[in-house]
Amino acid sequence: MDRLKILVVDDESRMRKLVSDFLTRSNYEVLEAEDGEQALDIFYREKDIALLILDVMMPKADGWQVCREIRTGSKVPIIMLTARGDEQDELQGFGLGVDEYIAKPFSPKILVARVEAILRRSGQLDKGEIVSCGGIDLDKGAHRVTIDGQEVELSYKEFELLAYFMENRGLALSREKILNQVWDYDYFGDARTIDTHVKKLRSKLGEKGDLIRTVWGIGYKFD
Repeated sequence: MDRLKILVVDDESRMRKLVSDFLTRSNYEVLEAEDGEQALDIFYREKDIALLILDVMMPKADGWQVCREIRTGSKVPIIMLTARGDEQDELQGFGLGVDEYIAKPFSPKILVARVEAILRRSGQLDKGEIVSCGGIDLDKGAHRVTIDGQEVELSYKEFELLAYFMENRGLALSREKILNQVWDYDYFGDARTIDTHVKKLRSKLGEKGDLIRTVWGIGYKFD
């Protein structure tokens, strides 16, 4: 099997090398870019990049610009890196369709674990497995969601979150459990990450968004 390609974009060569070395050891093919313009050139040239690790602060075109451009035509998973822990930055990232948001400094091993979690879920889904509930059909193999026959565009993380809710219909799920199951790692950050994703998911589901109920003091339940 060909190695999956990961594009690492950061204007700090030391940071690129650190991330690249850890990913290469995990048998990924790593491409590097030192600024946003170079990142876009490589992304459009290669065509088969499986995931991007994208720094926010870069010359020529920053991480937000690169993410916004890529999201006009691709759902490739994106992990954003930033030296700032600003909540507004995080909300902006999720608003642009970022799948993960990691503040520097971070553990390279944890970064690789998050990369593997995203790629494992996207690469090992059972083809043809469809979960249906309340007029929502979720095709895990095709990564496709329809409501009463109409396709709904969801980000990777929104899709995984909806799948987890639908597969656990009727159960009250704590924010911590959702983070550990959907994000697939022990999350020590702010659980409001869940609330941000749920709000966006409800909005995209329209009237069906009411199926995701808030369980006060616990988390959420899909009815």
